[in-house]
Amino acid sequence: MIVRENLKFYATLFWSTFYISLFTFGGGYVIVPLLRKRFVDRYHWIDEEEMIDLIAIAQASPGPLAVNVAILVGYRLKGVVGSIVTILATILPPFFILSIISTIYSSFIKNTYINGMLKGMQAGVAAVILSVVLDMVKEGKEERNNTFYIVLVAAFLASFLFQINVAFIIIGAAFTGGINEYQKKRKRSGKRL
Repeated sequence: MIVRENLKFYATLFWSTFYISLFTFGGGYVIVPLLRKRFVDRYHWIDEEEMIDLIAIAQASPGPLAVNVAILVGYRLKGVVGSIVTILATILPPFFILSIISTIYSSFIKNTYINGMLKGMQAGVAAVILSVVLDMVKEGKEERNNTFYIVLVAAFLASFLFQINVAFIIIGAAFTGGINEYQKKRKRSGKRL
């Protein structure tokens, strides 16, 4: 009975992730809200705050965001085997699609209808990414203080205005968040810095 339940869980985990990966165009930031809706809202396997933490860790890790999030979600749910299941489910759809497209690439890219569809998809992807950003800002709003919003604006300016490497922005944001938490902990314990 336990084996059957585990197999059912792994099958649900695989097909959920496979389905999301199959119908997600535009990269890792597009897959994030879909994973959140499936695993947080629908199945309640992960809570909202933990999902945000997993996304932050995935962004700070090298490699594609979609695969990193899948690894972390799978590991969180079922350890190493869960990670393997979600990795396979995430990489198989793009692998098959790119294998097919690579064989007909030259005629595919010259097609004006395909080019039009890809440009339309770019607008949709931008909207989904903006939606993710707004959701992340709204979630846990009561727990966040001014430091969160200062880091948010500073990271945005550093990225778009000054074109600073994303790795340095993430390290700076993590360092600032760590100092902020340290100061809050010290303040709660009644000690001065």
